[in-house]
Amino acid sequence: MKKFIALLCLTSLFISTVAAQRPRPGAVASNSSPAAKTKCSGAWTGTITYTRTQNQSDNKTVPRVSGRGQDTRDWQFNYNYSAQVSVVEDPSRPGQSIGKATINHSMTSVEKIDAVEENSCDRGKTFQSMRGTSTSRTETSGGGTVEADVNIGVNSDGTYSVSVGLPQIKGQVTGSQESSFSGQCTPKAGKTSSLPATDTTLDGHSLTSDGATRINESDPNRLSGSYTLNLPGGVAETITWSLQKCGAPLRITDLKFQDMKFPNWNAWRDITEQVGTVDGNLVKIKATILNTSGESKTAHVKFKETYKGDKWDGARPDGLLENGDQGVDVPAGEAKDVELMWDSSGYSWFDDGRPRLVQRIKAELEENGKKTDELTKNLKVAPKPLVLVHGLWSSWKAWETWQNILTTTHSYDWKAFPVGEHPDKGVMNTGGSFLSTQPTNSIADNAHELEKYIRYAQEDRNAWHVDVVAHSMGGLISRYYIDQIMPPAREDGRPLIAHLVMLGTPNMGSPCADVMNVVFETLGENVEAVRQLRQDYVENFNKVHTQRKGVKFSALAGNPLPNMCKQIVWNDGVVPVPSAKWTITDTAESKSLHTDLTGTSDFSSFVRPRLAIGPHGDHNPAAPQRPGVADYRRMPNDRWLASVFLQPGMVTQDYVKGLKLTPKQSTEIEVPVEAASNFGITFMADPKVSVTLVDDKGGVAGSNLAGSPESRGWFRSIFIDKPVTASKWKLRIENTDELEHPIYLTAWTNAAR
Repeated sequence: MKKFIALLCLTSLFISTVAAQRPRPGAVASNSSPAAKTKCSGAWTGTITYTRTQNQSDNKTVPRVSGRGQDTRDWQFNYNYSAQVSVVEDPSRPGQSIGKATINHSMTSVEKIDAVEENSCDRGKTFQSMRGTSTSRTETSGGGTVEADVNIGVNSDGTYSVSVGLPQIKGQVTGSQESSFSGQCTPKAGKTSSLPATDTTLDGHSLTSDGATRINESDPNRLSGSYTLNLPGGVAETITWSLQKCGAPLRITDLKFQDMKFPNWNAWRDITEQVGTVDGNLVKIKATILNTSGESKTAHVKFKETYKGDKWDGARPDGLLENGDQGVDVPAGEAKDVELMWDSSGYSWFDDGRPRLVQRIKAELEENGKKTDELTKNLKVAPKPLVLVHGLWSSWKAWETWQNILTTTHSYDWKAFPVGEHPDKGVMNTGGSFLSTQPTNSIADNAHELEKYIRYAQEDRNAWHVDVVAHSMGGLISRYYIDQIMPPAREDGRPLIAHLVMLGTPNMGSPCADVMNVVFETLGENVEAVRQLRQDYVENFNKVHTQRKGVKFSALAGNPLPNMCKQIVWNDGVVPVPSAKWTITDTAESKSLHTDLTGTSDFSSFVRPRLAIGPHGDHNPAAPQRPGVADYRRMPNDRWLASVFLQPGMVTQDYVKGLKLTPKQSTEIEVPVEAASNFGITFMADPKVSVTLVDDKGGVAGSNLAGSPESRGWFRSIFIDKPVTASKWKLRIENTDELEHPIYLTAWTNAAR
C-alpha cells in the first residue's frame, strides 16, 4: 500500500505539472481593455470555478502459472477536486483582481484481488477450490479557504484568456487492507489492518483557458464562458467564469441547476442545458452571490418561474417558487451559494395539458427591499419515462407506434420503454403468438422482468420516477410488481411509479377464460396464458396482492360487445367492463375492442390526460385503500358479480371440439343442443376464420365472420338469447386464409344475466 500511495503522489504531481499553464504571450493587463469604461477602476470581479476529475478502472482476469486457477483484479480510482473562487478587486492595487478560493478535494482508490486455484490436499486424489481475496482501500480528503492567483488577459483583437492558480492545501490520508481465505488444506485466517488518518499535503492546480473566447462587443464589461482540457489518464480540467467590470458591489454571478445521479441518492451533479432533467426529479437551484465590497452584506434571493418570451403566457406575471425566498449573509470579498430544493413534478406540462418544452427560472437579488440584480436561465424538464407492459399473447411490438405518439404529443424527450424491445434489459413471456401452447412465465416471473426494465428506463433517463401503461394481463404483472417488488418511497415521499394506467386489464379475470380453459383441458392442451385469466385464478391473486404503495391507479374498460361466453355483460371481447374497472376509482369506458385499446384514440382520450399533469395538478401519492375495498365482492353491479362468483355451476358446457383447418378449407360439423333458456357457441380462431351457426330448421341463427370487427377478438361468441329445444344444430366453418389454422370451440347453455 505504501508503494501504491507513493506512485499515486508522483502521478498526481506529474499531471499537475503538465496541466499548469500561464497566460498566452501577447496578453495585456485587464485594465487595458480598449472597451473598458473610464468610470470604474477596471478590475474584473465575479466568480471562477475550477474542477479536476479523474476516473480510472482496471478489470482483468489472468490465469495462474499452475494452469489450475485464475486471478481477478478489480481496481477503481476516482479523483474529484473543485475550487470556487471569488474574484474581487485587490485593495492594495486598484484595478487589479485577487481571488479567494474554497477548495474541496477527495480521492478514492479501491483494489480487489480474488485468486482461486484447484489444489489437492491428498496427493492428487481429489481437488478442491482454494481461494484468497484481498481488498485495499486508500482515501485522501481535504479542503479549506485559501488565496488564489487569478489573471484575466484581454488582447487587442478582442480575445481574452482566464487563468487561475491554486496553492497546496492540507489534507488527510486513510487506508485499509482486508484479506480472507477459504478451502486451504490448513485453514488460514484472514487479516484486517488500517492506516489511521495521517496529515498530508495535497497538490494545487492551475489552468488557463485557450484564449479563443471573444469579448461580446455589445456588453464588453461582462465575461462568461467555460474551457475544458482533457489530459491522458482520464483527467479532465474545467474552468468556468462569470466576471464583470463596474458591477454592483452585491450581485448574482451564477445560476445553475443540479439533480441526483440515479441510483445514488444525494449524488448531486450539474444539469447541462442540452440534457435537462426529468419531471419528478428533485432539483437544486443554486445562485452564487458575490460581495465585492469591503463590508458584510445581508440580502434576499427570490427564485421565480418566469414566462417572459413564452408564445402563449408571455404576459403572465412571474411566480415565486415554493420556499423560494431565501435570506443570505455574504462576508466582505466573498461569494456564497444560495440553494433551493425544487420539486420538478409537473413542469414538463402546462396546467392546461400543453407540453412545456423549457422552464425559465429567475433569481432576483434584493438588498434593503430593493432589487439590485437578477439572472434567468432555462431548464429543460422532460416527461417521466413511460414504461409499456404488454399483455397475453403479445410482445413489445404491441407498442411499436407509441414513441411516435409521445414525440408528437410532447417532444422526443418523452421516451417510451416497451418491455422487451431490448431483450438484454428484460423480456416477458406471456405466451408468444395467439393460441400458442408454448410454456409461459408466471405473473411473478414477468414482474421481475418488468423490474429490470423499469430500472433500465430510470438509468437511461436519469429518472427517479416513471409512469406505467399496461395492457391486458400486463396490468396484473404491474400490480404484482407494485405489491411485491417495488421499493418503498424515497426521501421525497413519492412512489417509484407515479401512475399505473391499465387498458383492458382482467382485474377479476375473464369468464371466457373459464369456458375455453375447459376446452383446452378436455383436448389435452395446456394453454397457460388462458389458465392465468380464469376468474378463480385472479380471485386468489386479488386476495394476496392488495398493496398499491401510493401509486395512482386508472383503468379503461372496452364495451363494444353486449355479451361474452356465459355472461350477458358489456365487454371488449376478452374482459367484462366490471372486471376491468374492479375497485379502481378512476375509470372510463371505450368502444374499442380489447386489442385496439392501445390505439391512438384511447391514448388521446384516456392515457394522455392522466399523464400530462401540470405543476399545479395532483402529484401526491394516492391515499391508502380502506380495509376491505380491495375485496372484489364489494363492488357495485351485484347481479353480474353474483352470476360470476356465487353460482358457478349454473352454466353448463355441453360440447367441446378442436380441429385444424387447411388453407381455404370449408367444413360443417354437427352440434348437439340441449333444452335450455339460451344457447351459445364460443370459439378461438384466427381472424381469417369464419363461423356460421345454423339451427335445426336450416336457418342462419348467427355468425362471426372473417374480417368483421368481432373476428379480431381472442374469444369469439355467437349467442342465441332465447329458449332452445333439444335438437341438432350445425356449424359452418371456413378458413379464408392461405395458411393452416386451428379452431377450438365449445357450446354452452343457460348464460347468466
